[in-house]
Amino acid sequence: MRRSTTKPTPPIEKWTKEDVHHWLMTEVKVHETCADTFSEEDWSGSSLLYCKKTDILDLGVKHGPAVKIKSYLESLKKGVQHDSQSPAYVENWTKEQVTQWLLQHVNLYSKNAERLQEEDVSGDCLVCFEKQDFLDLEVKSGPALRILAELRQLDNESEPTLKPILHTGTDQKEAANPITPDLSLAQAMTAKQEESCIKTDSKTDKTVEYKSEKAQQASKRSFEKDGIQPPKPQNIGVKRKETIVTKVLPEIPKITVEIQGTLENLSKTDMKKFHFHLKDYSKSKQKPIPWGNLEDKDTLDTTKLMTDHYGSNEALRITIDILRIIPQLDLARQLEHNTGQLEQQCLSKETQKKEANQGDKLKDLLTCGGNSLDSYDIFVVVVNKSSPEQVPHLQFLNKLKLFCLLDFDPNSTATGGLCHSYRESRVANLHTPSQYEGQTDSVIKNLNLYKQTSWVFCNGRHDLESDSYKELDYKNWFRETYRDVDQLISFICNPEVLPHRRSLVIFLLLSPVDSEKDPIFDTYRSFIKNSRKEESIITICECQSTYEKWRELIQEKCDFDIDHLSINELTLSEINGTILALAPINKTSVRLIPSGNSTVVLKQKDEDLLTALDILCQNQCENIHDEKSQEFQDFRVKEEEEFYRGGKVKWWNFYFCEKDKEKPFVKRDKYENVKKMIKSQLEYSNDMCVQLNLFHHPGCGGTTLAMHVMWDLRKKFRCAVLKDNTLPEEEVAIQVSKLMKLESEKPSPVLLLVDNLKETKNPYDLVNCIQKAAEDNLNKTVGDAQHCKVIILYCVRSHSPKEQYMRPSQTQSQYITSSLTPEEQNEFEKKLKDLKEIHDQPENFYSFMIMKSNFDQKYIDDLARNTLENFDFSKKEARLFAFLALLNTYVAESEISLSLCEDFLGMKMIRHRWQEDSIMDKMKPYSNFLIIDRVEEIGEYKGIRILHHTIASACLEELERSCYLKVSSITMDILHCDLLFSHGVVKQRFMLSVQRMLVERQRKKDGDERELFSLLIDKIHSQQGKEIVQEIFVKAASRFVTNASIPQALARYLYIKERDFPEALKWAKKAKDIRENPFTFDTIAQIHKSNLKTNIDRQKKETSHNPEDLDVDLKMAHNAITAFKRAQELADAEDEPEKEAADDESDDYPRNSYNVYGYVGVLEIAFFVFEILSSLPFFEEHNPMKKKYLQSFLQRKIPITSVHKEDNEINQRYEEIIKALEPFLLSLKTEVKETFEYLENYFINIKANNSEFDTKNRWTTSGLFKKYVALFCSAPEEMKKERQNNPALNMKIDVEERRLFLEVKQADTFAGILQHLDKPAKEIEEITESYAFLQKQQQFINHRQKTKETINFILSNIVLYLLKQKSKNVKNHSHLSDLLSKTLQDVGLGYPFPDPYYLAVLLFWPSPTDEHTEIVTYVKAIRKSSHKCLNSLFRKRTIAHLYLGKQEGLKRLVSKPKLDNHFKEMPRGTLSQLWRNGEIFKEKAIINRLHRVNGIIEQGEVFANYGKLKIPVRPALIAGTRSGFSTEKVSFYLGFAIDGPLAYDIQSEN
Repeated sequence: MRRSTTKPTPPIEKWTKEDVHHWLMTEVKVHETCADTFSEEDWSGSSLLYCKKTDILDLGVKHGPAVKIKSYLESLKKGVQHDSQSPAYVENWTKEQVTQWLLQHVNLYSKNAERLQEEDVSGDCLVCFEKQDFLDLEVKSGPALRILAELRQLDNESEPTLKPILHTGTDQKEAANPITPDLSLAQAMTAKQEESCIKTDSKTDKTVEYKSEKAQQASKRSFEKDGIQPPKPQNIGVKRKETIVTKVLPEIPKITVEIQGTLENLSKTDMKKFHFHLKDYSKSKQKPIPWGNLEDKDTLDTTKLMTDHYGSNEALRITIDILRIIPQLDLARQLEHNTGQLEQQCLSKETQKKEANQGDKLKDLLTCGGNSLDSYDIFVVVVNKSSPEQVPHLQFLNKLKLFCLLDFDPNSTATGGLCHSYRESRVANLHTPSQYEGQTDSVIKNLNLYKQTSWVFCNGRHDLESDSYKELDYKNWFRETYRDVDQLISFICNPEVLPHRRSLVIFLLLSPVDSEKDPIFDTYRSFIKNSRKEESIITICECQSTYEKWRELIQEKCDFDIDHLSINELTLSEINGTILALAPINKTSVRLIPSGNSTVVLKQKDEDLLTALDILCQNQCENIHDEKSQEFQDFRVKEEEEFYRGGKVKWWNFYFCEKDKEKPFVKRDKYENVKKMIKSQLEYSNDMCVQLNLFHHPGCGGTTLAMHVMWDLRKKFRCAVLKDNTLPEEEVAIQVSKLMKLESEKPSPVLLLVDNLKETKNPYDLVNCIQKAAEDNLNKTVGDAQHCKVIILYCVRSHSPKEQYMRPSQTQSQYITSSLTPEEQNEFEKKLKDLKEIHDQPENFYSFMIMKSNFDQKYIDDLARNTLENFDFSKKEARLFAFLALLNTYVAESEISLSLCEDFLGMKMIRHRWQEDSIMDKMKPYSNFLIIDRVEEIGEYKGIRILHHTIASACLEELERSCYLKVSSITMDILHCDLLFSHGVVKQRFMLSVQRMLVERQRKKDGDERELFSLLIDKIHSQQGKEIVQEIFVKAASRFVTNASIPQALARYLYIKERDFPEALKWAKKAKDIRENPFTFDTIAQIHKSNLKTNIDRQKKETSHNPEDLDVDLKMAHNAITAFKRAQELADAEDEPEKEAADDESDDYPRNSYNVYGYVGVLEIAFFVFEILSSLPFFEEHNPMKKKYLQSFLQRKIPITSVHKEDNEINQRYEEIIKALEPFLLSLKTEVKETFEYLENYFINIKANNSEFDTKNRWTTSGLFKKYVALFCSAPEEMKKERQNNPALNMKIDVEERRLFLEVKQADTFAGILQHLDKPAKEIEEITESYAFLQKQQQFINHRQKTKETINFILSNIVLYLLKQKSKNVKNHSHLSDLLSKTLQDVGLGYPFPDPYYLAVLLFWPSPTDEHTEIVTYVKAIRKSSHKCLNSLFRKRTIAHLYLGKQEGLKRLVSKPKLDNHFKEMPRGTLSQLWRNGEIFKEKAIINRLHRVNGIIEQGEVFANYGKLKIPVRPALIAGTRSGFSTEKVSFYLGFAIDGPLAYDIQSEN
């Protein structure tokens, strides 16, 4: 159909305003008032020529006519007649008919249809609309396109039938009932009005307002027909509204059908529950229906009973109430939804418009025009005093993601108070404003912000008696508290606390604000002052007079009208219902977790408490969306696109594929292996807590695989992901044990995923802590073993996953790599076809395509080349992309926060609009490679990164190839940018990433050693050398002035790579000045050591010798030893490992503490000194006599002046230098000997933290000891000559020979003898014989030496007996006991070493037939003595070398090597793991050899019981005992350690 209008007479530019008026009236046919407006504003023809639609709107013309005028004007300018492509009947539609067509045939949202009606869009205007015109009216592009398509379709169809939209009269407001559950706005209006009258609308504007008496009579007849007495409207006084509102019920049979249909879905059991609650229903004014009337009634009868008894409307409300109680929440929600649509048809036009406008306005303010509260990340609420009647209608606070709530009601914690009500279902920590003072990150951590709601009392608390919590009048509040509140608000408004995130402040006025002298008004002004964003603060107020006063105050004092940001025409009940209806899209309303063969509800309050865990529920993702709706389909497309592009996997991704069986999720080939590994542990392992590993290459889908397995096991386990693996293990353990027991007496198994565990953390610590916490909180019985299980799946990113998997270990593991099997490649091909059915261009899902291509490097390189073709580093967007490429290549899990990117690009934040689209547009053409992730750190913020690390790496290579842009240039550009390094929490994470990029060293593939430098520094060094590397480090040091790792890394680079020792020492000292810790002092020592070694090597090649070299070298050695000793002192003094990792202790380094590196360093330097001295002319080691001089000098037997030397100037200078440093040199031999003894004690008695590092230290120490023996213990020829020259000294020489032998065999110490348990019997036999000889030569030794040698003699006998019982040198148990008793009497209980008390525990430990009453005394003595002399060692765990067996005398002592002999076929690593976790004691061979001791646990202490004796023992493992001071009868195996007896495998006997 076409229609033409008469073409006006040109030329238009000569038209007068009268001509314009005539044209508008006759051709365009607008309303006369509209045409008059043009005349009043003097619009002539020339004005029309240059006008835009906005100019017409500026005249006050509504949107419909404005579009029509503009359309006609365009035709006029082109000189053509105006044509319409729609049927003529469309142009005849009134604006009401347009609304009917949009709602009934286009299915447009009602708010959009109403908006068009408000803008006078009649049919003749609608046909002129284009897409942009709809967008200008806030109709989204999808609906706009649908309207235009439906309009075009009308040309080919018959005229559609338009049904009038029924409207109602005005509604009455019922007094609030605190017991009645709040419903949404529409439902609340239904619930508060039972009686109504009907009016009908005509199709025209005029008749809409006309109340037809006929219509009212017709509706009366309708009621009578159904047997219902027409109700009389009641006029209930309302304090807030003057308007009296009435409402009509929807057609009665429809409600009846809905109720009955809903009840049909109930099972017989649930129907009985429904009847049970119905007979006792007390929330109605009507009496409950008697049980006799309800018994055995079906759904139809029940529905009729209810509607007859209560009336349809109240019957509906009661049905929904009871469905919620029983609980059938999904049915309640569905019934609400269905009947809510009916109710909307019954609202009067005026009332609907008025209330819906406020309801829609509230929704818009809370959701930014969306449908979910998820639109905002954070809500801050400020509330004044509430009344108990109001509190039930404030349940919506439970649904908001509250950062904090500022409460001015001191009674809020009392019963009926707002805080009390909130804490019944949610967790809130109660704070005061002053607690927000301090460093931002400290406040966040201490107050648990972001994790749990902070409830801040801003004017006292009546539940606390202290004066500091008293409520203050305004004058005193302003003096004493306002500053703290202002500081609190300044903290909240800090962009680093809520960094450009979508946060909304809500002022909830529950009581009057009479003047500006009110604390809550000062609080509002403080928010305005600190945020400078009035648009981010809204007001909600029920009382009209309170609102008007509040609005007036703000207008007067802040010069700002808040009306467009306020809700003031809804009751609290309506507000509550409206907000509760905006359920977050990311959570199911009722979350279920497995419990045995059934399920239980996970309460929100319980989930609030488990802050460390992201819990995967059994019904995760279910019943959140209407899955048939377009909204859900759009959501699915968006989520899938984000994941396959390179975003982090979400539970939704598995849910989509589970629901769509034809498009399954791609499984990696190790999926079944990992799943089987977990299930086998659940079924067959008896351990309380089990650790499993999944090693994977970065970006190959390791975490996705782990989460996929977890998703499929969610009905068998209570599943959770550890949100933050930096949390203390004890805190995680407590929360995991709580998860096991939630809502159930019987514990349920837990599957915990720990992703990206730091290699500095020992995974067994978490295992032990969980085991201990679980035992503390659970009453475990044998039958519960399967249910008392925690399985920890560690997802470990590794550059060599297969190699790690292949290492021998007791822990079960799997691995995946960045290489697909043919089967996997086929699965990815199938998935691509699936994606093409839903997505437009899945080929642009680069992360998916990289995996599909089997990580083809050519494909990745081509992507980078094509995208970076016109790269211009001078542009900010290009610079930012280069920064991201650098970070994402060299730092795992790195990103730059969205807010920081916006600041860098100079972008402004726009309210009511997400920033992602705008920043992605800004970053074109690189945005195809970028993705925005949520980062759960310091709460949660958004960060931008490159999709895949292989793309980042390829982009760096391409920039270097095509743009000649080296990584050093990008690094310097980052360090040069001031904006990136200003103070802030989010920027702090970026700065940490930059630090890691510069100093973090990767672990080598073949062990625990690290590369010498970070990958970035290695790359820059290989490309450009020292000058650029040093320039970068110097610039970084100026940026990170409080961080020691940067100057420390530079110092290491300079001395290792460049041999520039003076410059290296300068930077090492700068690091030490920033932070004195073992690692900064160790770097200083290592520089001296390397310099010294370089000097020695150089001097060996030189033919002439300069005495000044000796002076330099010895002073350097002295400085090195001083630094090593200081490093060791600091390490020994530390209570725990460094919290801030230095360069030698970075995140990727598996060393938890400095350990004994300082002692080993001292030995190495001492032997460098010995080497230097032995090269001097008068100390030459190749000359026996000169070597003897060196020995004698170092042993303090002769001074340097008595050493025979040639009399020349060089030797004199040597002598002067040595004399000046004589105290240092003469202390070396003693220091070396004591250090060997200390390290021997360490290696023998301490359980190693890391075997590879300890092995290296032990190997180094062993090599140096051989040098020690060669230098100080090898003089048999001299002794022979001495015997011949002086026979009277033969006996003394024999004594010295024996002692020398013992020293060579490292048997002159107690620990040294213990290590012979694992050596051939021949050696210990010679050692015992030597000690026996020395025992007879008492005249040659002092008392202290005599005691030591007696103690060693007793121990050597014990060791010899265990290795060779029939040796002629072995003394019996009785002899050794007597000798020990005498020695103990001699030394008493204050001996400085634990050795004699250790022997007492071995020999005097009671047997069933013999109770040695002094044993308790000796156990206490060994603890005291070991604590004094070995304190720094015994923060680490000691090990037992001997165990208590089942026989008597010395036979009852069983050595660990003897026990190990039972497992010769087992790999050494596996056996070590069994000892480490205590599983060895479940082996039959151990059970048969060892005696199980009975004991008791009292007050947390373990005791062995022998008759009346209670001997204190120490648990060998961290998780050995329960906390809580439970008194338990136990049994255990007994081991003997140097600090006392140890209890292994403690089992409760109850």
